[in-house]
Amino acid sequence: MKERRLIMGTPVTVEIINADLPAFHPVFDYFSAVDERFSTYKATSEVSQINRGALPHSAYSPEMQEVLRLAGETKQATGGYFDVYTPEGALDPSGIVKGWAVNNAAKLIRAQGHVDFWVDAGGDIQTGGKNVEGKEWSAGIRSPFNENEVVKIVYPRGHGVATSGTYIRGEHIWNPHTRKSVATEIVSLTVIGPDVYEADRFATAAFAMGNEGIRFIESLPGFEGYAIDKHGTATMTGGFSSYTDIPGARVSL
Repeated sequence: MKERRLIMGTPVTVEIINADLPAFHPVFDYFSAVDERFSTYKATSEVSQINRGALPHSAYSPEMQEVLRLAGETKQATGGYFDVYTPEGALDPSGIVKGWAVNNAAKLIRAQGHVDFWVDAGGDIQTGGKNVEGKEWSAGIRSPFNENEVVKIVYPRGHGVATSGTYIRGEHIWNPHTRKSVATEIVSLTVIGPDVYEADRFATAAFAMGNEGIRFIESLPGFEGYAIDKHGTATMTGGFSSYTDIPGARVSL
């Protein structure tokens, strides 16, 4: 069974093999709760309260404390190329929350005893097991120049997939070292990691590195990447091809 809803300003798709509708309720309830807490657009969210100075640090929720802790770890691991604070000083955890939420949603599905599933929130993807045909799940990397064109198909095999870029939302990623929008020839960077949380956080940081980002991903054990520049030229890490070209698998877009 498959269901899609618009949450966190993006389509969220959940497919659970051999599951009834009740299995989906806690997953979508969770995504809605994440949106209510971490939205930068909703005046009532915890993030908005923090940015207004209406919530002291001592009153931060456990979820907020966890995300900020993980953000700090990511900032250190990326040499400062990941930061949840905008150049203006406002808190914006969007670069880590989506992947973190998808990963937690996958845990909720597994906790119900389901092993075959697909969770996708705006291109941040976590899979488990096999699809309805008993084959490997697959995901298409869309062209940054034509959203209806798939330039590469990957088979995560239980790993996480995340893509960062400026071709949909514009220049929303900045270099924390210069506090300016990223000026780079890279327009799309897809990362495959141990899980979607790991893939998402490093995809954001690597994109902020510009042309050096794909080399950073190459240096991370257990990670692979696929970058596309403004000319349409792709550069991939040495092991990326291990996630491509599995005959007979169904493509999910």
